[in-house]
Amino acid sequence: QSFKLLGFLDVKSVPCARESVLYGSVGSLVVGLGHFLATSRVRRSCDFAVGGFICTMLGYWFYCRYNLAQQRIRQRMLKEGMRNKILFEGSSLDPERKQTGSERSDS
Repeated sequence: QSFKLLGFLDVKSVPCARESVLYGSVGSLVVGLGHFLATSRVRRSCDFAVGGFICTMLGYWFYCRYNLAQQRIRQRMLKEGMRNKILFEGSSLDPERKQTGSERSDS
């Protein structure tokens, strides 16, 4: 069973959605309660709590998606490097293979 936020964001299958909602709710609680303790104004504290939820959720969403994109790029580079290592291992194009003087003059 999936949980859809606002009717379209499937929290279970979308990367970073679950964590963003959880951090947003904690941020909402902290900001709203902090503002209430500082001012004792309930309605204004609820407004701050909603704003804290949105800001925290979006902030963590972008942070998490950025890290996910970086991780995918690193995985792609590692996969390509492993493919090249297997492809060129033992050949004259292998960068780890030590070339002798006769091989250098041939190429």
